[in-house]
Amino acid sequence: MSNPGAPQHTRAALSRRGFLGAGGALALGALIAACGGDGGDKSSSGGGSWSFTDDRGEKIRLDARPGRVVAYVAAAAALYDFGVDEQLVGVFGPTKLKDGSPDPQAGDLPVDRLEIIGNAFGEFNIEKYAALRPELLVSNMFVDDELFYVPPESKDKIYGLAPSVAISAGSVPLPKPIERTAELAAALGADVKSDKVTADRRRFEKAAERVRAAAEEKRGLKVLAASASPDLFYASSPDKNTDLIYLKELGVDIVVPEKLDQAGYFENLSWENAGKYKADLILLDSRTQALQPKDLGDKPTWKELPAVKAGQVVPWQPEPRFSYAGCAPILEEFAAALQSAKKAG
Repeated sequence: MSNPGAPQHTRAALSRRGFLGAGGALALGALIAACGGDGGDKSSSGGGSWSFTDDRGEKIRLDARPGRVVAYVAAAAALYDFGVDEQLVGVFGPTKLKDGSPDPQAGDLPVDRLEIIGNAFGEFNIEKYAALRPELLVSNMFVDDELFYVPPESKDKIYGLAPSVAISAGSVPLPKPIERTAELAAALGADVKSDKVTADRRRFEKAAERVRAAAEEKRGLKVLAASASPDLFYASSPDKNTDLIYLKELGVDIVVPEKLDQAGYFENLSWENAGKYKADLILLDSRTQALQPKDLGDKPTWKELPAVKAGQVVPWQPEPRFSYAGCAPILEEFAAALQSAKKAG
């Protein structure tokens, strides 16, 4: 996905970006109970078998817990945060930058030991994937029945090599995909009640309360989530992107675009119309495929936006990794930005 408010699902339109949302705090104890303990989720069976029901409603059944997992990079990074490690053998999606350093979406993944079977949208080397002898494929799902970064034209061949798990990442508040990722991690044998995960969860919950308090104090301050490309300025919907859904639940006044794309993630605006929505604070897509403020000097309408004039533009990661460790810093940074922002219009 290369553009902002929506992920790469609506084919051409979505091939430029993608967004996510947010949600509420989670009770880890209840989450573990739902995992069914050691071997799967609430629908897993005993003995040596393994099962997990994903967000498509599909129940994956295997003779044993999968030991070779290939995942979309952000999903892999989130699983790693929850303690899944040696089972991860391959990733696809933005993993390394041009200089060879890890892409921000890779989080803390040990990317140098993982096989990268595709580093950009549309890239998925099926031969490399098959050579990994995958036992499970994991990806986020922004559009029903579509695994993110799995090429639609090759999906039948890819799905024929190993069962797949989809984690819903669209139209749900942020805590939901975090919860589901934790359930999958527990099913894969990770200790999601570890001291680290518990501390990460507490940090996430504390950050959410900071956002709630800042939103109350700055009531009436308008926030626009957006992404920039050479030809278009994308205004993102707080009803589709998981983090935006959550920020809205926490009381943040987020601009709601009027004419959304087919999937409902964002509105395409020409640069001439970039000022259609007035905002005091702009969250700007910070992913490597999106243009950054330093790239927008030749866009007169950008420089005239009230938030830009006021210096109130902050980085936004529309594709957070769905773990407490991945999302707590995002909420902390947003809370600080909101706390310091002033009316700009």
